[in-house]
Amino acid sequence: MKRMKTKILILLAIPAMFYGCQKSTYTTKPQLSVKSISGTTLGQGSLLLFQIQFTDAEGDIQDTLWVQKISRTCPGTPGAQFISKNKVPDFTPTSSLKGILEIGYAYNANIPGYSTMSGCGTKNDTAYFKFWLKDKAKNVSDTLVTENIVLLK
Repeated sequence: MKRMKTKILILLAIPAMFYGCQKSTYTTKPQLSVKSISGTTLGQGSLLLFQIQFTDAEGDIQDTLWVQKISRTCPGTPGAQFISKNKVPDFTPTSSLKGILEIGYAYNANIPGYSTMSGCGTKNDTAYFKFWLKDKAKNVSDTLVTENIVLLK
């Protein structure tokens, strides 16, 4: 399967400020959560954007963001599923780092800067996505699973 390359953009990287005796709740293993998804039903030619919030105690997330698309409707259809390995841009680590990773896919469209994803072809596809992040110290986050997303034929 052709390796998909996707543009990852760090939108926000703000070190958390803690005062006095307050302890950081950030962990050595990166933590991920969904900040936003551009839509849960997409027509062909649409752009699907994910904003994934992260936290990391050491701030060394500059390794790899993995993305997996899993089709519930047509898992055997070529191209309907994929695993994508995406390089996180390099930057100076800051302890207690919190920020947002943005990653997007063009649904059956050629949109500059975004990888193309396909659905089932002859019928609507219901899919979900999994995300996990590996940092420079090889710590791997838990797997984040999205809600279902419908790709219209």
